[in-house]
Amino acid sequence: MTYKPRLKEKYKGEIVKSLTDRFGFKSTMRVPKLKKIILSQGMGDAVADKKLIESAAADLSRIAGQKAITTMSKKDISNFKLRKGMPIGTKVTLRGDRMYDFLDRLLAVALPRTRDFRGINPKGFDGRGNFNLGIKEHIIFPEIDIDKVNRILGMDITFVTSAQNDEEAKALLDAFGFPFTKK
Repeated sequence: MTYKPRLKEKYKGEIVKSLTDRFGFKSTMRVPKLKKIILSQGMGDAVADKKLIESAAADLSRIAGQKAITTMSKKDISNFKLRKGMPIGTKVTLRGDRMYDFLDRLLAVALPRTRDFRGINPKGFDGRGNFNLGIKEHIIFPEIDIDKVNRILGMDITFVTSAQNDEEAKALLDAFGFPFTKK
């Protein structure tokens, strides 16, 4: 028996039908879907301490389940003591089954562990059907051992969808179970 992510099965079974009924799509291929999830951390302090980038990349790799890459600066900025080619962040792009596994862990385990969590602000849409979410502490993920963390870091999570507008994207993310706050 092969493993299939729970949210992927939910998308194929329930979400496609509900979004088709709600928006009146003629084809199931027109129904918006989640294309990829990008996790990224920018760290300006890494200019002074190179080990910070390595530990952040290791933590992000543990959270995502695949190897994180280091992002480099593209130009010199003398005010920040930054040179072209210096490491300034880490990122991971998740697709396929790993993307659905991460989304399931984010919604079921990590977000409820956030301190004073009251829901996700729905203002993170970009006008093209993508959603951005910022997390202040990466220690909300169960893969991170809080005793071994030398510094608590934040991260940005971008959900890239095939939706044409924000209304369709919000309906898709609502169907997955995103705890959006009411306006």
